[in-house]
Amino acid sequence: MANILFLSLTIFIAALTFVAIYFSALTFHSDLVDEANFVKTMYFNWGSQHSSFLDSGDDATLVLDQTSGSGIESKMSFLFGSFEMLIKLVPGNSAGTVTAYYLSSNGEKHDEIDFEFLGNKSGQPYIIHTNIYTDGGGGREQQFYPWFDPSEDYHNYTIHWNPSQVVWYVDSIPIRVYRNYQGEGIPYPNQKPMRVYSSLWNADSWATRGGLDKIDWTQSPFVAKLRRFRSRACAYNGPTDTAQCGAPTPENWWSSAVYSYLNVDQRRQMNWARSNYLIYDYCKNIKQFNGFLPGECLKVQY
Repeated sequence: MANILFLSLTIFIAALTFVAIYFSALTFHSDLVDEANFVKTMYFNWGSQHSSFLDSGDDATLVLDQTSGSGIESKMSFLFGSFEMLIKLVPGNSAGTVTAYYLSSNGEKHDEIDFEFLGNKSGQPYIIHTNIYTDGGGGREQQFYPWFDPSEDYHNYTIHWNPSQVVWYVDSIPIRVYRNYQGEGIPYPNQKPMRVYSSLWNADSWATRGGLDKIDWTQSPFVAKLRRFRSRACAYNGPTDTAQCGAPTPENWWSSAVYSYLNVDQRRQMNWARSNYLIYDYCKNIKQFNGFLPGECLKVQY
């Protein structure tokens, strides 16, 4: 009986310890979340005359009318991290408009990781357009229809970028992965710090049906709403931060082994999203590359 009581007490203490550690971890990440909002982390780099931060800086509106679009930019640069934002897209006839949410470095040979939301006529679905640039080269588009109306409510769009892979998430469901095969001569964005951007702009030369559907300015102003931007990432202040940001330390949790591959459930979710909602994949467009697909298209994608 004494042994049983001792064992029960040991299990109980271990359980309490686990719960304490678990909630400590939650508290740690919650502190990170609560410290950041638009006012503290972003600024308007254009179109501030008709756009604004709201609700103590946790919300933002981007506006497009015939005078201008608008955009915001992070105050800091980052090298790896997890970046998330809730976005409610332009409702109604949004043809010709693009709401963008992306990471980008500076310079002609820049790196870039994109979410772009291509507007459409009322009753037609938006297109979620994703792309990645390395050393100034893009052309790696994949496009999806959303499985919901992205203008009715806020949805979570997350870019998770680490030395192993880039993953695009929609409401926590991975829809795309770009893996690091740099050791095999395939470029990967892992040296250039990037800032975070979001914008709403006139792209009716190409965005909707290849530019056939133009913006109906009688519907303006067009408004996209942003909420709860969070950058859990390694701040980059200079070249000495390159090694630190890429190190798999507890502080760089986004680069830990668990984030180097999708797990079984995530692969199942991705297969579902891609089987049902993928509408364009550059890796299937042989004509675009004159019969020679980019190297990453011939590798395991996820």
